[in-house]
Formats: sequence, structure tokens, C-alpha cells
Amino acid sequence: MLRIHFTTGDLIRTRFTATAGPLAETFNSLYQPHRADRAHGGGHGPGAGGADRWDPDLPFRPWRRRLAARVDEASRPLWTLTGPGPWLDLAALAGTDPSVEVGLQTLLGAPDALVRSELEHVTMPHADRAWLAGLTGGDLAARRLLADSLHAAYRDRIGPYWDRMRAHLDGVRADWARTLVDHGIERLLETLCPGMVRWRAPVLEVRFPRELDHRPAGRGLVITPMVFLPGGPELLFDPADETVPATLLVPTVRDPLVGAGLWEEPGRGGEPPLAALLGRTRAAALGVVAQGCSTTELARRLAVSPASASQHTTVLRNANLITTRRRGGAVLHTLTPLGAELLHRGSAAH
Repeated sequence: MLRIHFTTGDLIRTRFTATAGPLAETFNSLYQPHRADRAHGGGHGPGAGGADRWDPDLPFRPWRRRLAARVDEASRPLWTLTGPGPWLDLAALAGTDPSVEVGLQTLLGAPDALVRSELEHVTMPHADRAWLAGLTGGDLAARRLLADSLHAAYRDRIGPYWDRMRAHLDGVRADWARTLVDHGIERLLETLCPGMVRWRAPVLEVRFPRELDHRPAGRGLVITPMVFLPGGPELLFDPADETVPATLLVPTVRDPLVGAGLWEEPGRGGEPPLAALLGRTRAAALGVVAQGCSTTELARRLAVSPASASQHTTVLRNANLITTRRRGGAVLHTLTPLGAELLHRGSAAH
């Protein structure tokens, strides 16, 4: 059992993010084909959770059936980093940006000290020792091999479904936000993950493979929904920096019908409802924006001119489906809760 002891200051500072990032989802997906019945130590890696009537494998069976039977050679180095636990925390190394390209660049530029810190406590019985030495020693070629392997695994396992996954996660956070606004933080904690998380003020009890007490001590908590979390809720924290709040990852795909909506093959069953509502290009634009993008990136992904992409974003923004902000010289677009909900419902209905 994990017990998170909240103070009033912790409740005030608790916040919610929409995703741990596509690369963290990719790495966790390597464990999904196996029932999560292994224990782990430290502050990393999904816990086993003990006996439960919930079958964590069931919503993912359609996804597994569509995976290639063999491991792609390009992604094999990443597989060697898997083990019985604790697991590698990709969110710490690659960040949580919804863009896979941004995540890969973050990974390549991660400080050497951070890479060493994350690797030194991870059990990797099959990893090449020379390669690991290069990763911990700051060798750029070793780091690039990891990034390339991770990207290959993403393309095979997550890429075809990431738009739907992101819309689903945005929808979950939107639901959390409504509960928070309508009923307050304690009600949200009470309903966060029934059967696996229980709020007994001022302690949040989380099903976990070992006894652990965590005290945020005024830093609050970051709560993040996740699709691929086969062992149940997970607590991530940085033992080297006590000023950073811990992150509680919460599984969100426990219903086979939700899983069916995520893994349904593209193009099946006629025109998607969202395309019928918005038009194919604009519906595709909403899906691309779900990953976070600039106008230039949107134009490239849609194979249209920047002017046309700008027109689409204007219409979506006026409909309150996306928001736009400037970051440096770029104009970045993200979904609003309404846009996330519409994208999620459109994907699930198809």
C-alpha cells in the first residue's frame, strides 16, 4: 500500500496534466503483452497491485493482435532496457510534451547527470554493457541509438493510435477538471481510480506492491492519466531533487469498450462521425493539434499550404476547439477541453 499524506498546502498545490508523453507510453507498452504480476522497488515502475477482479489485459487485446509478431530490429535496443523492475522513467528523460519529435529532442539533450541517475537504479539484465556505459558516459552515438530505437517502437506500437490516445487522455483530464470545479479536490480524489485509489482524508491510499509512505511536505502532487500502465497506479519522484513534486500516474483504460474505441482500425465503418461534422481536413487538423503543433507543422502534416492551415486553425479556434499561443517565434496550437472531448467522442463512436 502506498500512502500519500496531504497537508492543506499539498491539496492547494495539487495539479493535473494530460499526458506523460508518447515516449513514456511507448516504453510502458513494452510490458503490456504480459500480465503485470511482478513486484518492483524504488520510486519507479508500475506496481503489481495484487488480486483484483479487473483484468488489465482485456481492453488491450485488440491492440496486441494488431502488433507484428516479431520485434522490429530497429527497436530491439529499447527492448533490452526492460526488466523485472524498477523500470526506466522515460518521462524524466524525454519530458511530457505530446509531440514525439519534441520528446526525442529532449531525450537527446538530457543532462548526462540525469541520464546516469535514471539508469543506475534500473534493472536491465539483457542490456549491452558497452552501450549502457556509453549512455551513462555521455556518448552521443549511444544516446542517438536509444532515441532511434524508441522512435521505431513508437511508430510500430503507439503512432497509429496516438491521436486517439491523446484525445482520450485530454477527455479524462477534462472530466477531472469538471469534478474539481463542481465538487472540489477531495471529491476528485475520492473518484480518481475506484478500486485502486481511496481517499481517507488526509491520506490518499493507493494499491501498491509494497508499503510506502510519501509526504509531499507542501510541494503538492502532479496527477497524470496514462493509457499504458499495466501494473496499476505508479508514483514517480526524483530522489535527487526534493523540491520537485512527485507524479502519480493513474491508469485510464479499464473498460474493454474504451479500449475498442482506441484500437479500432482506421477507416473501418465508413466516414468517421467527426469528419462528417467538421469535414475531413478540419477533423484531421483537430487530431494533429491534439499532439501540440505549430501552424507550420500542421501544414506539413496535412500537406496543405501554411495559409490554408492558418484558415483551419482560425475556424477551430473560433469554435472554441483549440487555443493558440506564441512561444518564441512559433505559434503553437493545443486542444481546449471541448475540443478534446469532441475528438475523443468522435474517435470512440467510429
